[in-house]
Amino acid sequence: MNIFFLQVLIDSAKIKDSLARAAAMLTPQKENLWDTLSKGGILMIPLALLLVIAIFVFIERYIAIKKASRVDDNFMSIIRDHIITGNLTAARSLAKNTPTAVARLIDKGLQRVGKEIAAIERSMENVAKLELYKMEKNVSILSVVGYIAPLFGFLGTIFGMFQLFYSIASTGEYSISNIAGGIYVKMISSASGLIIGIIAYIGYRYLNSQIDKTTHKMEAAANEFIDVLQEPTR
Repeated sequence: MNIFFLQVLIDSAKIKDSLARAAAMLTPQKENLWDTLSKGGILMIPLALLLVIAIFVFIERYIAIKKASRVDDNFMSIIRDHIITGNLTAARSLAKNTPTAVARLIDKGLQRVGKEIAAIERSMENVAKLELYKMEKNVSILSVVGYIAPLFGFLGTIFGMFQLFYSIASTGEYSISNIAGGIYVKMISSASGLIIGIIAYIGYRYLNSQIDKTTHKMEAAANEFIDVLQEPTR
């Protein structure tokens, strides 16, 4: 009797072990992100490079634009006080020691004090154009990445689909699962290209909005400066 129960226990353990193995085989294995992306094909390499370029350009331009657009709330008030009191030396010293686009614009205006208002405005406009050019430098790279990244992704998918159907035509072996699995793998490059393109485009639009804000700050500061120069003659 004991031998019988022992045999039953052994058989039950074997059955459980067999069921566990079957369940493990039926359960789909989870893949990490790297394994999934590596199936996208050779064009995932240029897509990765485009992503690195987009991130680098965005961070570099973001820091540069933020530095140029930073303006102290009291800057123009202090400049105004110095101009009204006739202390142009102190005004120029403040403008030179303030590393912002607005300060460089005002410094150019201070250098032209004593000339006609039209000449001062032209000089400041030239500085504003130069500052705008500095801020916009390399920002267009994000626009290019946003445009070509999806194209690279679609190209990778086309190459992958070509390989898939060529394999089917060569071997004559096909099934719904094989075709679906092949399409799933080849769509990875398209999805990656679209995601990279969206990231680059969002970064491009954001930086342009920051540049526009800085441009408005320069325009407001220039108008206020001209008003201050004209104030004593009113």
